[in-house]
Amino acid sequence: MSNKEIKECDERGNLLYHKDFDGIEHWSSYDKNNNEIYRKTIFDERWWEYDENNRKIHVKTSYGREEWYRSDELNDQIRITEQEYKKIRYNIKIKEYNSRTKCSRFELMEI
Repeated sequence: MSNKEIKECDERGNLLYHKDFDGIEHWSSYDKNNNEIYRKTIFDERWWEYDENNRKIHVKTSYGREEWYRSDELNDQIRITEQEYKKIRYNIKIKEYNSRTKCSRFELMEI
């Protein structure tokens, strides 16, 4: 058992390393938006992904557990299935494609 706590932060104030009074250590990494994207402890490792609005959309652990999220109109995080997540991403890609081409794929199929 350690008698002191150690914390190391980056220039933005993000906690990079922490050793608590019991000697338990963890390391973290952050993206350019200060979102935690990786954490390693003696227990496991975790990875986070965020959307373009910095909302958490995916969490994965070293034990293979994955969680998918979407945000409601109040920006509350709602857990969803991977299939629901893929459908949401697909619909976003279709909208992006249609906005670039200014037509739907069905308009391209005119005979």
